[in-house]
Amino acid sequence: MSRQTYERGTHPHDDAPDTAEALARLAGLPDGPEKAALREELVSAWLPMADRLAGRYRNRGEALEDLRQVAALGLVKAVERYDPDRGGAFESFAVPTIDGEIKRHFRDHTWTVHVPRRVQDLRNRVRAARQELIQSVGGREPSAAEIARHAGMTEEEAGAGAGLAALGSYSPLSLDAEVQGGEDGFTLADAMGGPDPALDVVVDREAVRPRLDGLPDRERRILYLRFFRDMTQRGIAEDLGISQMHVSRLIDRCCSRLRDEIMRDAVPAGRCEVRPTERRPAPRRALRRPCSPVRQ
Repeated sequence: MSRQTYERGTHPHDDAPDTAEALARLAGLPDGPEKAALREELVSAWLPMADRLAGRYRNRGEALEDLRQVAALGLVKAVERYDPDRGGAFESFAVPTIDGEIKRHFRDHTWTVHVPRRVQDLRNRVRAARQELIQSVGGREPSAAEIARHAGMTEEEAGAGAGLAALGSYSPLSLDAEVQGGEDGFTLADAMGGPDPALDVVVDREAVRPRLDGLPDRERRILYLRFFRDMTQRGIAEDLGISQMHVSRLIDRCCSRLRDEIMRDAVPAGRCEVRPTERRPAPRRALRRPCSPVRQ
C-alpha cells in the first residue's frame, strides 16, 4: 500500500493521509510480519504531521532533530494504541499523544536539576505569566504578588517557594559566570569552597579512639603524653621511670598495632585471601600484616 493511496483532497491539511481503512485493518491483524509492515506504512504516512508538532518546540534548548525523533516515537505509540471502534478520528488521538510525548521529554530529560512534576508545572505557569506581565507593565520585572494574581496561584507558589525558584533549575549558570555586584573577574567558581583537611583528621581520630581503649594502661599513657601533651621521649621516660629506648620501642609497637587493626577492619568481611607460606620463615612483623582484598 503506497502513500498515494492515503491522499484525500477534502482534508484540511494537504499532507494528511486517509488511513481509516488501514487503521481498522491494523486493529484486526494478529502480531506478525504483515501487521508490522502495515504499522510502518501508517507511521511513514503520518510522519509529516509529527514533524510539524516537533517544530512547535524549536529554539527551546533541544535540537530539532532530537525533537523529531521524540515525536516519531509518540506517533508509533499513537498508531499502536488507536482504537477505531471508538469512532474518533486518528488525528484527534495522535496529536495529543505526540504532544504529550514531547512534553514528557522536556520534563524528564532536559532539566539540569530534577524537580517534581508539580513544581515544573508551576514553573511553566510562572514563566508564561511573567512574560505576559513584562509586556503590560512597561518592561519592568513584575513582583511575585502580581505573577500570582495573573497566573491564578498563591503568592507562595509563585515566589521563591516553587515557581520563581524553579526558573533557574532548567539550565544552570556556568562556574565561569561572573557574580553580579562582585569585583571584576570574580566568578562563581571563586565562591566555591575546597576540601577541608580537618575532615580526614576527624575520620582518623574516630577510627583510633576505640582501639586506644584496648591498649594496656602504660602504652595508652605513653601515646597520650607523646601525641596529646607533645612531650619528648626523654620526658616520657623520666615520667615513667624507664629508658628512652624502651619508650621508643613501645611507641613504634603501639602505632604499628593500631595501624594494622584499622587497615584490617577496612577490608570488607569475607574478602580476605590467605597468602601462601614462603619457603623462608617470615619475620614476626609480617605475620601481623593485614590481608588484602581478593581480585575479582
